Amino acid sequence: MKKLFFAITLIFMGTQLIAQSDNDYLELARGVLNVEKKAAITEVMQLTDVESQPFWNLYNEYQGKLYLIQNKRIDIISDFIENFETLNNEKADELWSNSMAYSQEILKLKKSYYKKFKKILPAGKAARFFQAENKIEALINAQIAIEIPLIETK
Repeated sequence: MKKLFFAITLIFMGTQLIAQSDNDYLELARGVLNVEKKAAITEVMQLTDVESQPFWNLYNEYQGKLYLIQNKRIDIISDFIENFETLNNEKADELWSNSMAYSQEILKLKKSYYKKFKKILPAGKAARFFQAENKIEALINAQIAIEIPLIETK
């Protein structure tokens, strides 16, 4: 978990590796996070040989869907950045509404996949996986919170 925190810090502190655009940098950063996240999950889960393959298959499926939803969050942040200088109450309301919709979509995905993970793992291990996911998400959210200023409307 310490390696993951270090990777998150490096990424958000602006360690811009060789990337040609913001999108290249973003995908590179996401790739680094995913590698470190998978290593942390491997360490935390302590899977048996029987559990391992079904877990990783479902994990990869879950991560694919999570990636698509997280794209919406990136769009919200980008929209905020693009409109920061001229942000009015209507745009602030739209950004907040989109943020809440994103949060609900993430929760819906977690609820759905918790049920799926419980079919292949004991409930305690399924809960441990989502606890680890939540901790990783909290680390990322903390770093994002540091980087993004509060809304100020014009």
